[in-house]
Amino acid sequence: MVGMTEQDILGRIKDLVDDEHDLRSRASRGELDPDVERRRLAELEVMLDQCWDLLRQRRARIETNEPPEDAQPRSAGQVEGYLQ
Repeated sequence: MVGMTEQDILGRIKDLVDDEHDLRSRASRGELDPDVERRRLAELEVMLDQCWDLLRQRRARIETNEPPEDAQPRSAGQVEGYLQ
């Protein structure tokens, strides 16, 4: 995700959401093993959280007159450890 523009990140988010919808649709039709579905959904959620975090970092950097391209993707453990 390093070097991605805001549009790149938004496109990646859209792709991940599309994957999630497809996965849920296939699962509802019984085309997927429930364990595979849960594992893949968990992976998608983490990737989405990382994308949203990177997008928020970039926007915060813009607001503080810092270069948005200096925003760095955070690890899954770090992003998933945030309190809501």
